Amino acid sequence: MPIPVEEELQPAPVKEKPIIVIRKKVSGHGGHHGGAWKVAYADFVTAMLALFIVLWLTSSDDQVKQAVSDYFNNPTGPGKLNALAAAGLGHAIEIPKDDMVKLREKIQEALARTPNFKNLKDHVEITITADGLRIELLETEAGMFFESGKAVPTETGAALLARLAEELGKMPNTMLIEGHTDSKPFASDNGYSNWELSTDRANSARKLMEAHGLKSKQVNQVRGYADRELRHPENPQHASNRRISVIVQYLPPIPDEVAGKEVAAKDSKDGPDKAKAP
Repeated sequence: MPIPVEEELQPAPVKEKPIIVIRKKVSGHGGHHGGAWKVAYADFVTAMLALFIVLWLTSSDDQVKQAVSDYFNNPTGPGKLNALAAAGLGHAIEIPKDDMVKLREKIQEALARTPNFKNLKDHVEITITADGLRIELLETEAGMFFESGKAVPTETGAALLARLAEELGKMPNTMLIEGHTDSKPFASDNGYSNWELSTDRANSARKLMEAHGLKSKQVNQVRGYADRELRHPENPQHASNRRISVIVQYLPPIPDEVAGKEVAAKDSKDGPDKAKAP
């Protein structure tokens, strides 16, 4: 009898695991960094721009530095350039042809020769502005330069304005003359107000200065601001809000063609030998 042979057991088939593919959707170019590099780059560019501006200012002359400083003190309107102040005839920053620093020193020396100037110097302020050289005569409670409530110069005011006219009359520059008052109401029965007083004082200063050396064509404008341009807005009735301002304007730039003709005329006047000299 044959012996039965055991059948080989076949292994159960192995099920293959499914392959799972995970795909991440990437939008834009900032997926890995979130766009933060753009902020950092913008900060870097801003810092570099600030650095270049600082380097430019440190290498500029005093007039440009003064003009920039005055602009940021008062960028919107009249005042004392203390910036862009005052005359309101153009607020662009430019390098003038004439040297206002030397003119200021010359005016200060001339005024120092005025009798009793030691008692006046704290009430005379000279600043370089975007519109020119601003010379301000600041009043006291008693009325140092003009009689109280009147457009009549005091003896001190007349002497100072006359001295100023003698020096400015030698200059080719044009002038603006302004009158300012404080906010104290002007008591008058005929309607005379701070508007009339400020204008009359400025015009009175013009007449006196033209009588002592200032040329009539040098005065471009006479203005009365009343109390609309206070020197001390926090104290509207402060005495120094009452003041006369004389603005010596910058000379207009000379066109290149005119400058060339002037040089040629000077050379021809000096003679051919001097013209050829190095």
